[in-house]
Amino acid sequence: MNPTFSLRHRLPGTANGDGSGDGLNQEQRRAVEAGDGPLLVLSGAGTGKTRVLTMRVAHLLATGRARPSELLVVTFTNKAAREMRSRVEALTGRAVSGWWLGTFHALGARILRRHAQLVELDSDYAILDTDDQKRVIKQVLSTNNIDPKRWPPEKLLYSIDRWKNLGLTPDRADHEGKAFAGGRGLELYAAYQRRLQQLNATDFGDLLLHNLTLFRDTQILEEWQARFRHILVDEYQDTNTAQHLWIRQLAGARGNVCAVGDEDQSIYGWRGAQVGNILSFREDFPAAQVVRLEQNYRSTGHILGAASALIGCNQMRLGKTLWTQGSAGEPVRVRQVQDSEDEARLISDEIELLRREGTPLDRIAVLLRTTALILGFEERFLKIGLPYQVVGGLRFFERQEVRDAVAYLRLVQHEHDDLALERIIGRPRRGIGTTTFRKLAGEARLRNTSVESAGRALLAAGQVRGTARGGLRKLFRALDHWRELAPDQKPHELAETVLEQSGYLDMLRRDSHADAAGRYENLQELLNALREFEHLQGFLEHVALVHDRDGPATEPRVSLMTLHAAKGLEFDVVFLPAWEDGLFPHDLAVLEGGDEGLEEERRLAYVGLTRARCEARVSWASRRRTFGNWEDRFPSQFLRELPAEHTAIETAAQGAYGWPGSSATRFDTAGTVVDLGPEAVLPRMDGPGQGFSEGQRVFHDKYGYGTVVASDDGAVEVRFDKSSMKTIMGDYLRPAERA
Repeated sequence: MNPTFSLRHRLPGTANGDGSGDGLNQEQRRAVEAGDGPLLVLSGAGTGKTRVLTMRVAHLLATGRARPSELLVVTFTNKAAREMRSRVEALTGRAVSGWWLGTFHALGARILRRHAQLVELDSDYAILDTDDQKRVIKQVLSTNNIDPKRWPPEKLLYSIDRWKNLGLTPDRADHEGKAFAGGRGLELYAAYQRRLQQLNATDFGDLLLHNLTLFRDTQILEEWQARFRHILVDEYQDTNTAQHLWIRQLAGARGNVCAVGDEDQSIYGWRGAQVGNILSFREDFPAAQVVRLEQNYRSTGHILGAASALIGCNQMRLGKTLWTQGSAGEPVRVRQVQDSEDEARLISDEIELLRREGTPLDRIAVLLRTTALILGFEERFLKIGLPYQVVGGLRFFERQEVRDAVAYLRLVQHEHDDLALERIIGRPRRGIGTTTFRKLAGEARLRNTSVESAGRALLAAGQVRGTARGGLRKLFRALDHWRELAPDQKPHELAETVLEQSGYLDMLRRDSHADAAGRYENLQELLNALREFEHLQGFLEHVALVHDRDGPATEPRVSLMTLHAAKGLEFDVVFLPAWEDGLFPHDLAVLEGGDEGLEEERRLAYVGLTRARCEARVSWASRRRTFGNWEDRFPSQFLRELPAEHTAIETAAQGAYGWPGSSATRFDTAGTVVDLGPEAVLPRMDGPGQGFSEGQRVFHDKYGYGTVVASDDGAVEVRFDKSSMKTIMGDYLRPAERA
């Protein structure tokens, strides 16, 4: 026993206590007290993962199995690291110093500083942020005579970041480099790395990549392997390839790695996370002991039953069955609504009712698949004065692409709006730099006029030179054209024209960043919002008022966020809107990721359900605006995967939870959608909906032509030519020859 440390809360099986009062269940205790060797702790949602990891660290210290300096504890955020330190010190009763606790990046940076010269850096190297990285990439493209308009710097930076997440140096990267600048991607990656060395700098991806390079030196690797007797890693399901390799290298032959995570909550594949790292842990560490934490302390029995059945449809999992000693609670409610506006109205009404019944607003959340869906709820909450906060991101009208679009419209409406001109003059790039704008602004002050007026005057006088001259002339001509259109076009039509002709939408289409598609969707949602206004000025006044309607900071608020942002949080009541085919699972995720993409979407649905302590309420709309037009929607396949014994499908006949004229739809135990009445709001095809056979060609009004894969009890599984696999009721299909 190390005399320096003791546990304030005794663990069972130790020499100093019988375990009473430690608050651990049997499986948690197994994880905390497990002996040396690799350990995989599969921790389901709400099963006390943080407590187990913290108590294992404290147990290792208190039993003398490791000194603080022999511990490497890896978290994914600085906040998690601070909480870990605080909890361990509370358990051991004293400050813990000398241990290696932090994020992958922070720990990698510490190791790199010890050996920086071996990768041609000084120990005081700088770590570049994203803006600095972009500047370096632009320098590299310029030096190599690459046109940044044809080959956007962001696209190359995205590829480089991906290679580094995979642990690939320029000499080991894959063939994807051939897709950039006529096959020069890898050459430019190498040039970028050389430029970083000249600057004595790294980017975040380098911090582990350089570590892996250092570890090729056996002496260095053995030095670090000897230092750390125990390695503990939180959220292992979110590790990328480089992080996984880093852990494996440091573990060495000793293999004292404790990986804590949940493959069912791996939802960050789009930013490099590899669920395969946790799935293959026992292959990498054959002697690994596996402990499953399955007792849930958060949610009711019905919520857990629904979530477990849903995630059970995934193939890429190690398997857990969550259970609770708590009550069964309310079944997961599933509701069909008429349209997206009706959905926002009904959910806001229910939130108001919950508040009147005593549920604080800060215990209620609305979780959405994409940021674009947030706007409809923001608009509704603002209209009725319901306090809310957007968690994990900006409010809709605060997002960069939305503010850019609004700035364009402000400039069309008000030619003296210098702030709007300053915002959009370089988005997209027009060859007008900061120096030119400052010159225009200075001239405007001298003339006591707007920057636009000063710019026009300087152009007329021939006092603007180079690329800025052509850029300004083109912009001013476009503004003149848009202002001519404004009186005769509806706001949404004008906005679409401006965004297209300005090149802004094309800029997003060429952007290869992971969030580019989401930003494009946000602009489409902005166009939807503009349809509600007859005049542009009315819309601009509305936006200004939105920014001015924040309540007191201490006021309880409904949480509005994406499902990704909700991970790690919990609420009494969770609303899960827009569970519709194409939105959730998202078409793009399935198109790009195939079966793996679909499984990650299902994991995201599982995360959403398990955020709820008491109630989970799911909804889908029969129609929703898409690119400005109303489009019929169909229920998500995830709804068919929810078991009947844990769900309640509520309709108008059951009271306030429904709406007049709604269809009576339920999801039976086989996971199919069964219509219970002729008043269904979904359009049906003419002709019989039964009797489709495997291999038969069929047609659907939304998805087009496809081939039947299977048919069961009226539900037909179809592989569509231009989409993914869908399960559709036969009533909405017809034979291809009758299309």
